[in-house]
Amino acid sequence: MRIFPKLDDLSGLVGQEVAVGDWFEVDQQRINGFADATNDQQWIHVDVERAQAESPFKSTIAHGFLTLSLLPFLLDRAMRFEGLRLVVNHGLTAVRFPAAVKAGSRVRARISLAEFKATAAGAHVEWSVTVERENEIKPACIAGLLIRFYT
Repeated sequence: MRIFPKLDDLSGLVGQEVAVGDWFEVDQQRINGFADATNDQQWIHVDVERAQAESPFKSTIAHGFLTLSLLPFLLDRAMRFEGLRLVVNHGLTAVRFPAAVKAGSRVRARISLAEFKATAAGAHVEWSVTVERENEIKPACIAGLLIRFYT
């Protein structure tokens, strides 16, 4: 866990990797919960037996948008900022899903700072996030995550 005592500590880190998070298991229960929440019940995600028999992955896989929705949580496991009043998700850029996340596998975030703009209220930040899969070469997700920090 990397701790930033002041938001301005980020200003000199543009273009650098700033943190790597802890591994987190994406289990079938989480995948099923996401399927229920989004009404995306495609068999590749929720039918374990069929996926084992018919899927090229030989397993159920997480929804790409489940992986994407884990970004704030994965970042929270990697970094902490002191002295903030509010943190708001402001959007995404260039999202890609190069590889699937099999049920029961673990992922983590590798985070670089793409942009830092100080504002009167705090800062606007773009993180370049790569969601890695444990023991795999291809990442599960690559995205630019836009965040507004309020001090």
